[in-house]
Parts: sequence; C-alpha cells; structure tokens
Amino acid sequence: MAAFVPEDEPLALPVSHTELVYEGAIWNVVRDTFDYHDEVLSRDYVDHTGAVAIVALNQQDEVMMIRQYRHAIRTINWEIPAGLLDIPGEDPLECGKRELLEEADLEASHWEFLTTLNTTPGGSNEFIHIYVATGLSAKEHNYVRTGEEADLEMRFVPLATAVEAAITGKIKNQIAVTALLAAYVARA
Repeated sequence: MAAFVPEDEPLALPVSHTELVYEGAIWNVVRDTFDYHDEVLSRDYVDHTGAVAIVALNQQDEVMMIRQYRHAIRTINWEIPAGLLDIPGEDPLECGKRELLEEADLEASHWEFLTTLNTTPGGSNEFIHIYVATGLSAKEHNYVRTGEEADLEMRFVPLATAVEAAITGKIKNQIAVTALLAAYVARA
C-alpha cells in the first residue's frame, strides 16, 4: 500500500460579495463573503501582489544573506534577497533576477525553481516563489536603495550555518527559514 502524501487542494468557492476594507500603499485589505457548507462566512485578508525570494549560493556553498530593518516587528532581520511582484503580470523569475540585483548587487547564470509558499493562509493571499540562484557574479546597477533598504548589509554565510541559525531561532523570518531549510534538503 502506498504511503499517504499530503497535498494542498485548490477550492475556488463562489464569492457573493467583495468589499475593500482598507486601501494601502502596497497592498489592500478586502472582505469576501461566501457560502461554506451551510454557513455564510465573511473573511478579511490582505490582498497581496505576491513575491519572490532567492537562495543565492556561491561556489563555496555560502548563501547571500541581507540584514534589513522590519518595522512591523521592530527587528533588524537576517533574510534572503526577496521582493514583491509589483509590476502587473510580472514573471516571478524575472522579478527574482531584478531583486537579486537590487538587493545584493548580484546576477546569476543558473536559476532553479525550489518551491512556492503561501506565507499566512489564514490572513493573506500572498504566494511567494522561491528560487535557488547559482553561478553568481557581482554586477553594477542604477537602483537607488531608500528607506529600510538604504542601509542593507550583505554577507555570504555558509549554508549549514544559516540553516543552524534557522533551526535554533536566531533567524525568524519565515520566508528565509523555509527557503534555507528547503534548499538544504534539496541539496542533500
């Protein structure tokens, strides 16, 4: 008998009403009303554009980590390069290439899709596409970092060290933790 393998299952229930609760600078909060079994439910959630994250590995099996302030949690996080799909219809791979250049001053000659996550399924429709980028080289660009990106710190860290930091809770950024663990397992 084959072992059970859990797999998420899409279910697009008809929505009877959608209301814009809050219009934000980057994403909105919406309220959907829909039938679920014998109930009429309303759920608020962040309507998110989606994003991309990159596990950028050099030839020494070190991952590019960036240090960035995150105001909502009042923390300077160690993360991996990532960014929003902020151009309508933008291809996730092209977004990943742009974000790696803008946040880490790097380009990669090889890209491999790793996985897709929904970061907070109870409160956001965000999906983040994660890639592994190798064949790294430095590249200049004209992007000007402002706001929380103005003082980004970039550092290559051995992948095993980054994974240990994720496992012990020294790195708490959910996207970085999941991506580092997935990349580590995929390489094993």
